[in-house]
Amino acid sequence: MTQSADQVRRATCGELTLDAAGQVVDLRGWVHATRDHGGLLFVDLRDRFGVTQIVFDPHSLPQASELRSEDVVAVTGVVRRRPTGTENPKLATGAIEVGAQSLTVLNRSKTPPFPIRGDVEVDESLRLRYRYLDLRRPAMQRAIALRHRVVKAVRDYLDAQGFLEIETPMLIKQTPEGARDFVVPSRLHPGLFYALPQSPQLFKQLLMVAGFHRYFQIARCFRDEDTRADRQPEFTQIDVEMSFPTQDDVMTVMEGTMAAVFREALGVELTTPFVRLSHAQAQAEYGTDKPDLRFGMRLCDLSPAFAGTEFKIFAAALAAGQAIIGWAEPGGAARSRRDFDALTAAAMERGAAGLAWVALGSDGVKSSLPKVALGEETLARLRSLTGAGDGDAVYMLAGERTATQTLAGNMRLHIAQLRGLRDPKTFAFCWVVDFPLFERDPETHALMPAHHPFTAPAPGSESLSGDPLALRAQHYDLVLNGTELGSGSIRIHDPQLQRRIFELLGYTAQQVEERFGFLLEAFAYGAPPHGGIALGVDRIVALMLGTDSIRDTIAFPKNQRFQDVMIGAPGPVEPAALRELHLRIDVPPRAQT
Repeated sequence: MTQSADQVRRATCGELTLDAAGQVVDLRGWVHATRDHGGLLFVDLRDRFGVTQIVFDPHSLPQASELRSEDVVAVTGVVRRRPTGTENPKLATGAIEVGAQSLTVLNRSKTPPFPIRGDVEVDESLRLRYRYLDLRRPAMQRAIALRHRVVKAVRDYLDAQGFLEIETPMLIKQTPEGARDFVVPSRLHPGLFYALPQSPQLFKQLLMVAGFHRYFQIARCFRDEDTRADRQPEFTQIDVEMSFPTQDDVMTVMEGTMAAVFREALGVELTTPFVRLSHAQAQAEYGTDKPDLRFGMRLCDLSPAFAGTEFKIFAAALAAGQAIIGWAEPGGAARSRRDFDALTAAAMERGAAGLAWVALGSDGVKSSLPKVALGEETLARLRSLTGAGDGDAVYMLAGERTATQTLAGNMRLHIAQLRGLRDPKTFAFCWVVDFPLFERDPETHALMPAHHPFTAPAPGSESLSGDPLALRAQHYDLVLNGTELGSGSIRIHDPQLQRRIFELLGYTAQQVEERFGFLLEAFAYGAPPHGGIALGVDRIVALMLGTDSIRDTIAFPKNQRFQDVMIGAPGPVEPAALRELHLRIDVPPRAQT
């Protein structure tokens, strides 16, 4: 008996279970796979919710034999239990199948340039060229769905904490924020340009001046930076600002936000509060301001262990005021000489002159150091300073302190990677605080802000007197598994202090007025103390997924050369459009690649 339209249930390909047995359903989706089993045709039908097995009788529905991968179809049929022994426990719908009664082919598909089913490796350039097909693949469907859940959890949590989501402009004035701006010519104002925002920084501060108290935005940001694997010219951040906060207030709100995100989006419970490290401590113990806390092997200064040493390399380093930085690898004494040689080669590839090691084996001590350098007293000091015990190995690098800490930190990560200690399913958050207020440009040596020029000095540094590189900032970074998720700070709200910061950075009074006059004017009308943070959505989702590329978290990313090879961007502009914008191109356009 034919079912009437109101008796047919529209369903997705991921929801049907044995409870639906006997129901007539209407399913629509893509042909995922086909299998011909002796007179019956089995088709896996896929949509973003899952896969359902459809069984066709080619005698009654002969067009089913013509179905190909990625054809778009509508199927009506009866839900029934799969025969015993044919169930698929890997599928939510694996206990049932649908016996097809009708089939409508809604659209035919050409043969895809790569497989859609499964998570097979596909060259990224091909994936980006056919991104609309790549996004059909299960891994990408999961990634985009996870990103949605992350953003939703952020919105829900911050809304519950009294934050208002407020949009800020995309066409703004060019201001120095550390990277090149993308600029947009104005047709109505010849010779003048807008800039796309590197962040909503100035506007969120103005929203605090406006009295909104707590703001957030899932903000689109643009930076014309040099290409790098983990960069995109456009990216998304969780942008937050608060009035009357302490540094701890901002960090507490973001800890709650991250806890909600990981709970709602990934089902993972985070332990709060997160570990807090000073910038100096992070550099000394991990060789970086982005420490990975998923494992131990903390660095330490081994210079005291070699005080008065006769080993010339270490003695020369100490005499020059340099340092000997080391760390212990639990169980490292089991390494072969070939292993230690490979680690030494890895250290030298990273710029080290060499790598000294001591293996504290149960059968005695082995080392790359000469015997004169390893007396009983020195070994006792090494054990005490590093916490190494029998069966462990101790590694040492000598040189200028900061550079050597960085090298040691890189080798610490290298060894952890070799040992499988950087588990992508473990999430170790930390805060790094007490950053410098200023730093020197490595090329020009000009003074520049370590974060941005609106960061407030730490208590005790407000006078801005003495060595500017010794001044500290109310600045904080949130780090996860060795990756910086984002930075924040308490802002300057006093217009006079802000002017003094600009002066130290070398801005003339005219430059300050032209670039920041509107902000300083706003501060003169009663600006509250305020502060905030911005976290990268792309990085958060990448770490949750365990992928090395943020491109796997973005629906339509650019490639490593910042090109969209699917639509052909960037591309040439029609001469008429250039004339309207009062622009002339002085170089011939490059051919599209």
